[in-house]
Amino acid sequence: MVGYLIDLFSQVLHNAAQMLTRIRVTNMRLTTKGRYAVTAMLDLALHDGKGPISLADISERQGISLSYLEQLFAKLRRNELVRSVRGPGGGYQLNRGQLDINVAQVIDAVNESVDATGCQRQGNCQGGDICLTHHLWCDLSDQIHSFLSGISLADLMARKDVQTISERQDRIYVDQVLIGSGLTGSEKAAV
Repeated sequence: MVGYLIDLFSQVLHNAAQMLTRIRVTNMRLTTKGRYAVTAMLDLALHDGKGPISLADISERQGISLSYLEQLFAKLRRNELVRSVRGPGGGYQLNRGQLDINVAQVIDAVNESVDATGCQRQGNCQGGDICLTHHLWCDLSDQIHSFLSGISLADLMARKDVQTISERQDRIYVDQVLIGSGLTGSEKAAV
């Protein structure tokens, strides 16, 4: 009888853990703010060395609203990841080398976190108390942060898939600029 109860209890715990995993993992998302910040910083890094990059250019290439980028870049600038250049031809540049900026820094700069807990690490996950798996989800969150801390913008730039996508985006962007430029066909071809 005791063996049966232990087996039953083990099965209930296993099922509960699986259910918690499904619930928690679906709640563990990097929000738009964090994803857009990383995307915009990667775009900036990919175009580094071409002078200041305007937010309008990033907006056009990445499909992120200009007003949203302005909010993100204000935070990125406050955290000294980017610097702004004013005046004609102004825009933004990386404030440090591509190797010296990691994905976790970008996410942290925009006040974002990747949190696997259901309680935002408050420890009030089960009726005001810590739940059985609270520390597991905290550990997972720490592992994710550590993983993202090990990925620099330079690491992302070196990926062939990133390079291919960036080249496609640049071609589309140039085509759109040329279409709106009023140049003739032969003038466009010369560009």
